Amino acid sequence: MTVRAAVPSDLETIIDLIRALAEYEREPEAVVLDPAELAQHLFGPRPFAEVLIAEEAGEAVGFALFFHNFSTWLGKPGIWLEDLFVRPGQRGRGHGKALLAAVAAFAVERGCGRFEWSVLDWNQPSIDFYRALGAVPMDEWTTYRVSGEALERLAATRART
Repeated sequence: MTVRAAVPSDLETIIDLIRALAEYEREPEAVVLDPAELAQHLFGPRPFAEVLIAEEAGEAVGFALFFHNFSTWLGKPGIWLEDLFVRPGQRGRGHGKALLAAVAAFAVERGCGRFEWSVLDWNQPSIDFYRALGAVPMDEWTTYRVSGEALERLAATRART
């Protein structure tokens, strides 16, 4: 088992893993990414996110996609784990823990104050896994999202203010 940083030639593998994650999360139709844009955002001159790939016997079995955020209270960067996925047939073999440990190591090496992610409320196996690793749920926080037309409308109010 190995965990390594993704490289541009991994793009199709990353997309395949993203689609497999969407299937697992019961939203396969939600994957509308453009491969060229994803490549630019991951491997272009100003990458917005990083990907680690877990492999066993040379086959990609999982991935972690993460990026930096910032805590004003800590005055330090943090890492947000956007996605963690291990193919169902490969679960329970240490790949998820290895991916999380690798991202945690980046957080420590980079002087981050915290490492955070969210999990779907119905995903009890993942919740149990994260708690076993010492992760603590932030139940007092609610995530909000603005996207699509609502994002466009909100951005358009900037010109009027």
